[in-house]
Amino acid sequence: MHKKKSPQPLRVGFIGSGFIARFHLQAFLGVRDATISGVFSPTLAHREALAAEAQRLGLGPCRAYPSVESMLRSGEVDAVWILGPNSTRLEHMRTIHREVKAGRASLRGVACEKPLARNLAEAREMLRLAEDASLNHGYLENQLFSTAVRRGREIVWRRAAPIAGRPYLARASEEHSGPHAPWFWRGEEQGGGVLSDMMCHSIEVARYLLTEPGRDRDSLRPLSASATIATLKWTRPEYAARLKEATGVDYTRRPAEDFARGTLTLEDEAGRKLVIEATTSWSYVGPGLRIQLELLGPEYAMEYSTLNSGLRVFLSRHVTGEAGEDLVEKQNAEQGLMPVLEDEAASYGYTLEDRHMVESFLREERPEETFRDGVAVVELLMALYRSAETGRTVALPDAELEDYVPAVARGEYRG
Repeated sequence: MHKKKSPQPLRVGFIGSGFIARFHLQAFLGVRDATISGVFSPTLAHREALAAEAQRLGLGPCRAYPSVESMLRSGEVDAVWILGPNSTRLEHMRTIHREVKAGRASLRGVACEKPLARNLAEAREMLRLAEDASLNHGYLENQLFSTAVRRGREIVWRRAAPIAGRPYLARASEEHSGPHAPWFWRGEEQGGGVLSDMMCHSIEVARYLLTEPGRDRDSLRPLSASATIATLKWTRPEYAARLKEATGVDYTRRPAEDFARGTLTLEDEAGRKLVIEATTSWSYVGPGLRIQLELLGPEYAMEYSTLNSGLRVFLSRHVTGEAGEDLVEKQNAEQGLMPVLEDEAASYGYTLEDRHMVESFLREERPEETFRDGVAVVELLMALYRSAETGRTVALPDAELEDYVPAVARGEYRG
């Protein structure tokens, strides 16, 4: 990786201007020694709007660029955050690799949103390109940077594990009523359905909770994967019609799963068996996005739910207004007793995540989460999809996963 040292802030360029890019903008308000200096999006109005928002928030100076190449060659960007749709990430990484190898760009690092890629072959190529260009790389998995998750893990491993023994079971679930952008709903573009979209979170935060502090995530060896997927809500005629009207996506013809449950077995370095249970859905209708995490050991348990917030607001039926997401992400109501997340970027982990990546790139240190972790997560996702498709438990490692593409992404899944 490049060996440059500078007292100047890290100048970050965003590739992508959608929902997740705006979450990162809010997160960077809590990050020192960094600016958002560039934005590329294929849509002129979108990239200009995000650049203007960065300026308004005092995160600039920020320019909108007409291409990834022009942003990389500007000399105004030190690191890149890849935040675009899953189907574009590998091509953007190829562009970064090409520009750096040709000497037309000089970068301290590259970070990529979850999941790293749509399948294992693409994920391995993302890693190969980053390392061939000698780039420091970070995998943007926000949930393990949640302040509650980090505090809970620290207490369990400091107070409980040394006395009672290591934790052996992690449960993780993430549920909401459906994604924001049309491409999330298209299996070929996203790489799958809800399992690909959200179980990547659940797997990695569970691996993080089960990993002994100070050890790499690969100190846990995967043994097997078993999964079930289903489309419970969005192929029902009334909801399929609603989805098509809102997004243009026709789930009567090419659905993706809106429910997934997976079980992973692993072993630690002493050969002790560990279990991850993960559940995700786009068919949950409650106040908003719900993330629930549990970590269990011989004499202790840790629990966390994002909807059990300390702040709640009650609005009677006489208080009416426009629908929005001003109280919680994926909000489903504007009346009644509603949980409120006072700082979503911090609660979900984006602020600490971005702070960690910026500090790692400036100090030329390996981030806590790298593309290697992203590859490991995608391999487990593919094992779960393979299990759901074949109806059997997949033993790991499995050579068939190297070129495997889920039926949902192949367009062969029918719900």
